[in-house]
Amino acid sequence: MRFISLIETAAGWIAAVLLTLTGAMLTYEVVARYFFNAPTIWAAELSQLCLIWAVPVAAGWALSHRRHIRVTAVTNLLPFRARQLAEIFALLVVLVFSLVVIVYGYEIFYDSFARGRTTGTMLDMKAWVPEASVPAGFVLLALSCVACLIRAVQGDLGDADSHEVLE
Repeated sequence: MRFISLIETAAGWIAAVLLTLTGAMLTYEVVARYFFNAPTIWAAELSQLCLIWAVPVAAGWALSHRRHIRVTAVTNLLPFRARQLAEIFALLVVLVFSLVVIVYGYEIFYDSFARGRTTGTMLDMKAWVPEASVPAGFVLLALSCVACLIRAVQGDLGDADSHEVLE
């Protein structure tokens, strides 16, 4: 569990760096385009690539820190054991979905890798580079699911007892 936690933390930091790079590249592109009339051919595509990788890489971190959107109006009214079972069921659904996405995402990635497909854009990068983010991200999500399942079975529902009201 400690090893999975380290992986989640590293993935969260990687996602944060990728999102920061996205902002920096897009800021540079705006300045270059509108102030110096010299747009880049790389900023838009590389910032998209950073976003494509940041989102699935951060999914496991978000799950383990309960940062995904959760609707708890009903589950918070349930007794502890029922909440625990609901949490376990939800995590099992996410785990099964993750495993399906890993299998199909890997097939898409590998097909592009084997065929040498490219994006067809100005940078014409290998298509497997963004496509690899899907199976990689969902492997991280599946690992986080396993860790959360273990905690839920042991009775640790995290902050499921507390609920925040957004105004």
